[in-house]
Amino acid sequence: MRNDRRNVVAEKPVAFSLGIIRFTEVLEQDRKFVIAKQLLRSATSIGANIFEAQNAESKADFIHKMKIAAKEASETTYWLLLCEKSESYPFDRALTYQLEELIRILSRIIATAKG
Repeated sequence: MRNDRRNVVAEKPVAFSLGIIRFTEVLEQDRKFVIAKQLLRSATSIGANIFEAQNAESKADFIHKMKIAAKEASETTYWLLLCEKSESYPFDRALTYQLEELIRILSRIIATAKG
């Protein structure tokens, strides 16, 4: 069965993750391995949890997985903030904007699912 409708909730974390992959490659070229690894893991986990929630076993399971995605987004905010504030690290403001949008989407989804 094919669904021709766009799924923005699925598309945005994929686009964000691809941007994070490119950014962490830059970090690794600059030998910033620890932050690169932490950032890559937390940022890509957002989308993984959103995708997993699409096949949740129950409404409670769906909300739980979306909350995990929101927690990973919060951690990702921290790693990007460190890059922004550190003089010796590169930073990409566009990633912060994308992350903020994902956080808003997750908040709305969680609030709607709870209500």
